[in-house]
Amino acid sequence: MSAKQSTIFRAMTEDGSARIHVINSTAIVNEAIRIHGTAPTATAALGRVLTATSMMGAMLGEKENTLSLTIKGDGMAGTVLAVADYYGNVRGYISNPLADKERKPNGKLDVSGIIGDGTLTVAKDMGDDQPYNGTIRLVSGEIAEDVAQYYATSEQCPTLCALGVLVDVDYTCKAAGGVLVQLLPFADEEVVAKLEANASLITNLSHRFAEGMTNEEIAALVLEGIPYSPFDELEVEYKCTCSRERTERAVISLGQTEIEKLLDEAEAEGKPRELELSCQFCNKVYNFSEKELKALVHKAFEEK
Repeated sequence: MSAKQSTIFRAMTEDGSARIHVINSTAIVNEAIRIHGTAPTATAALGRVLTATSMMGAMLGEKENTLSLTIKGDGMAGTVLAVADYYGNVRGYISNPLADKERKPNGKLDVSGIIGDGTLTVAKDMGDDQPYNGTIRLVSGEIAEDVAQYYATSEQCPTLCALGVLVDVDYTCKAAGGVLVQLLPFADEEVVAKLEANASLITNLSHRFAEGMTNEEIAALVLEGIPYSPFDELEVEYKCTCSRERTERAVISLGQTEIEKLLDEAEAEGKPRELELSCQFCNKVYNFSEKELKALVHKAFEEK
C-alpha cells in the first residue's frame, strides 16, 4: 500500500477474547494540517482525535452508520471534533488551530494543556430517529485515556487505547497512529493479563511508526504471546462529505427572516447582498447570490 495512504489493520484473538484495531494515520493528519494550518500542539490534539475516531468508525455495524467524537474543554483549543463513517474515513476540525504551548519537561507536546477540563462526547447515528449519545468528563485531556474511559463507563467495554502524533521540525506530521484493543464478553483471564503486560510495549507509538513499523507489526507487539487471526486492512482517508446540495439545505434551515438579516448586514458593511458559507471540515467556500437565495426559499415553501 502507498506510504501516503492511511490504513487500519483489524484482527481478533483466536479464542475471541479481544479485537484489535491499529491505524497508521500519518496521511490523515497531514491532510488536516494542510486544510487547517494547525500549530504543533493543535496538530497533536486534532490528530489524536482524528486517529481515534477513524478506528471507532471502523467498528460501526452498518454501512450507513456514522460516529462523531467531540472534545469540549476550557483550554485554548476550544472544541475538537471528528466524524467517521463505517469505513473509517474521517474529517474534523479544531476551534483554535493556532493553539500551542511549550512542550512538557519530557519533550512531549502538551495536548492536555491546550484542552483543559471538559467533556468527551460520542454520538452514533445508526440511521434511525434515536441516535446514541454518551458523555463523560475528561480524565486527562490526553485523548487516549479519555477514549478508554468512555468505553469503560458508557459502554461497559474494557479498552486499551494508545494514540501518537509526531510533529516534524517543518510542522508536518512525521508519523501518527493509534491502537484500540477491546475485550469481548467472557474474555479469558490469561489473555487479559498478557494484554496488560504488553501495553507498555506501545509507548512512544508515533516513534514506532516513524521507524517504519507496519500496522501488523504493531499489532504483533500488543498481542505478543496471544494467538490471533488478521481480519483485514482498510485504506482510509481524510474525507469531507460537504456539497452544495447539503449547504443549500443548511441555508434553507435558517429561514427567510434570518437570511434577510444576514443580507442586510452584508450590505451595511459595504459588501454584496450574498451569503458566503465555508465548510468547517475542508474550508471549501459556497457562495449564494440574493437571487439564488430567494429561489431556494421559494422552492422550499412550495415543497411544504
